[in-house]
Amino acid sequence: MSTSLLYHGFGLPTGYEYQSSRYENGSIIFVILEKRFALRCSSCDSREIHLRGSHTRIFRALPIGNRPCYFEFAVPRVQCLKCKLVRQVKVRFTKGSEQHTKRFKKLALMLSRHMTIKAVAKYLRVSWDFVKDIQKDYLQRRYKRPNIKKLKRVAIDEVYMGKKAGYLTIVLDLQSGIVVYVGKGKSGESLDPFWERLRRAKVKLEVVATDMGAPFIKSARDNQPDAVNVADHFHVIKLFNEKLTILRRDMQRDAETAMGKKVLKGIRWLLMLKPENLALRKASARQRLDNALELNKPLATAYYMKEELRLIWQQKSKKDASNLLTEWVNKADVSGIRVVKSFARTLARLRVAILAYYDFKGLSSGKIEGSNNKIKTIHKVAYGYRDMEFLKLKILSMHENREDALSG
Repeated sequence: MSTSLLYHGFGLPTGYEYQSSRYENGSIIFVILEKRFALRCSSCDSREIHLRGSHTRIFRALPIGNRPCYFEFAVPRVQCLKCKLVRQVKVRFTKGSEQHTKRFKKLALMLSRHMTIKAVAKYLRVSWDFVKDIQKDYLQRRYKRPNIKKLKRVAIDEVYMGKKAGYLTIVLDLQSGIVVYVGKGKSGESLDPFWERLRRAKVKLEVVATDMGAPFIKSARDNQPDAVNVADHFHVIKLFNEKLTILRRDMQRDAETAMGKKVLKGIRWLLMLKPENLALRKASARQRLDNALELNKPLATAYYMKEELRLIWQQKSKKDASNLLTEWVNKADVSGIRVVKSFARTLARLRVAILAYYDFKGLSSGKIEGSNNKIKTIHKVAYGYRDMEFLKLKILSMHENREDALSG
């Protein structure tokens, strides 16, 4: 085999040459050596050395087709005349004590962009942990500390990852759509490392968009008091939908007749639909919702109030929105519906954050909801993650396009 093939095909640096090859158990083993002129002291990089034996090591190299290949290399031990130390020379085609070449590691990483960890491990005939560690090392070097110096507007939300993983707190840059922080749990304390990074970088946020939960709002006010808190319309409607679901469930449970229970059963998804989306459904679905609303006046009141609630974010001015919000809260107070009155008190408490939407037109945390769906997909495809640090790194890197992203 030509020595140049070591350089062009297997990615070895200059100074190594081919000596011989043999075949063992379906694998190809190339014996290589390092030329005398390329040897240096691993401590001071001096060329003034004497040879003092060697130690043979085996390194996994790039495969040829489906055949595994290895390099057998007698690593020279040298005595340096300059620093007086006896050391093995550095193996320049690997990193530290690793048992594979840098080019083999690069191949595993490249395949990981298009294949699952399991598939890459099977193809290369290595362990699952080997491929996972390569991915994790790459992700740590590139994404462990996202650039936050230009942060101005962020959205904060939590995402549920199942019983084992629990909740994760996600912070998204609303301008770039990039996840800049992932914390464990959903309390205000889960954001403490993020706020600390902002303080060290002397970053002052302009806007913090949150859901309706008090922990995130309080945490943002305590740590970024100059930032405007915006309660995004998506989260407001989402919370009211949850109240509507509770009302439907209570009314179904308290229905006196079997017919009443049947009418209310299974209409939750119809209550969630926007009128324009409901119009696209079959006539039977629309008739089913009309029947339920006709038989249950409190449910009908709450349903039509949900549609009125959407109008708050469709006004021409902040003043018009403020008047409509006041009108909606007053109407909820006299509705006599417990869950609606409770929701109205929440709206009144977050009045400033809701109306702040008009100070930052076009601002929406819809991006973070899209990111949450991607996160759940990452978790689902991998059938869960035992290494939470690895999961966080995957989330921080998920904004990459398909060509660059690493699959689970």
